[in-house]
Amino acid sequence: MLDRRLEESEALDPLFAADLAGRVVRFTLQGGRRMRPRLCWWGMRAAGGGAPLAETALGVAGALELVQTCALIQDDMMDGSPLRRGRPAVHVEIDEQYATQRRDRPCGTFGGAAAVLAGDLALVWADDAFAEATAGSPAAVPAAAVWRSMRTEMVAGQYLDLHAQVTADRSSARAVRSAVLKTALYSVERPLVLGATLAGTSASALAALRKAGRFAGVAFQLHDDLQGAFGDPASTGKPVGEDLREGRLTYLVAVARERCEAAGDRSGLRVLDEVVGARYGTAEEDVRRAHEVVDRSGAREQVVAQVERLCSRSEDALAGAVLDRAATSHLVRLLRGACGLPPGGSPEPAAETGLETEVVAFDDALIGDLR
Repeated sequence: MLDRRLEESEALDPLFAADLAGRVVRFTLQGGRRMRPRLCWWGMRAAGGGAPLAETALGVAGALELVQTCALIQDDMMDGSPLRRGRPAVHVEIDEQYATQRRDRPCGTFGGAAAVLAGDLALVWADDAFAEATAGSPAAVPAAAVWRSMRTEMVAGQYLDLHAQVTADRSSARAVRSAVLKTALYSVERPLVLGATLAGTSASALAALRKAGRFAGVAFQLHDDLQGAFGDPASTGKPVGEDLREGRLTYLVAVARERCEAAGDRSGLRVLDEVVGARYGTAEEDVRRAHEVVDRSGAREQVVAQVERLCSRSEDALAGAVLDRAATSHLVRLLRGACGLPPGGSPEPAAETGLETEVVAFDDALIGDLR
């Protein structure tokens, strides 16, 4: 599919094809975990779909990966991130090609403006791929409804992320809302439901997959927050402490603040105020001090426990549904791996925690079926 798109771009203009279309193709094919396409595939399989749906499901899976290409290219440009997947971000790569780092524009440099177009191109290709894959499918209409919701939710979550950075929002509730929109829905729940919708499964099975995706999706975002703060750049592909420098509203930092306030830890709050959102000039030593505050407050330990509990709730939802058991077992391993957990079973069910309550009660209009 990407070969066809690149050929069409070359026919339009060789420079456009080399600078933008070719970069979108390379970015999509080089690196990434393919998590959303895999969730779409195994959602279809868990819902009882098989070989007759393979071509349709793979086409939709490819469309999902192109949406992710759009999201990552534009996210890096908006945040000014220098790296993605261990390589220069697209906007950086284009600026380096044309030596335009210092030519400021409203959306950054020339590379930043070009990255906006590259992201737009990826999204256009994604819509085309989805339409082609579902043409003639009995599930085309319901699948399109899920697709429309997913795209809007992704943009809403991204905007809340940006808004929190510029307003210095510190609310853990707002962090959960952003995590649900930007990650739980877009990255996990909607891909799962798309696959199951293609298979024409029952309403009860769809509800179980939505619930499982919601809990696992938030767990995935919390794990990603931990990796962003404490992970090894060699494995994350991004600079350590980038979320702290950018002032990104994460549940991890929000909990650290709340715990410092509850304990009267003024020095810890002062460190977080100095480091979070400082962006340029933030030394590695400052990031290390912020990490120490997060650890000392108990926030890191709490978030690790929440990841495990949310994954447990996700597995409970799948266990109680009428789904293909072999495919569901594979799905559980995939979800646990995305959250940094071993493939083994979950802990024994425990009382619902405050975060789980927030996830379930996020928005009645969106997830009333989870109650």
